Amino acid sequence: MLELLIETEDEWNVAGRCNDNNGTLTHLFFSDNISHQARAKAMCAKCPVSGDCLEAALTRKELWGIWGGHLIENGRIVVGKRGRGRPPKEPRPVVEVNEVPIPPELISA
Repeated sequence: MLELLIETEDEWNVAGRCNDNNGTLTHLFFSDNISHQARAKAMCAKCPVSGDCLEAALTRKELWGIWGGHLIENGRIVVGKRGRGRPPKEPRPVVEVNEVPIPPELISA
């Protein structure tokens, strides 16, 4: 996923949307905050290499984090995770995060 965190011989990780070569997005992909996880999953949903990312994470037996758009805890994919504390009596709406496009002048060529 993030090239700075794990250096691999895979060439696909350079094309990942999460790879900014500075590690500034790491907190989103390794957070217990549900809104951070939703933002990370939204980024992965539009990533061209998310399948490769998930496959590599499972092969490396990653213990936790968002990989390929899926939450992994204790080396297993978690389908649905709720927040801490007592569950609500009424189900909460699904967190949907819309991405803000990056202005063209900030994109380096």
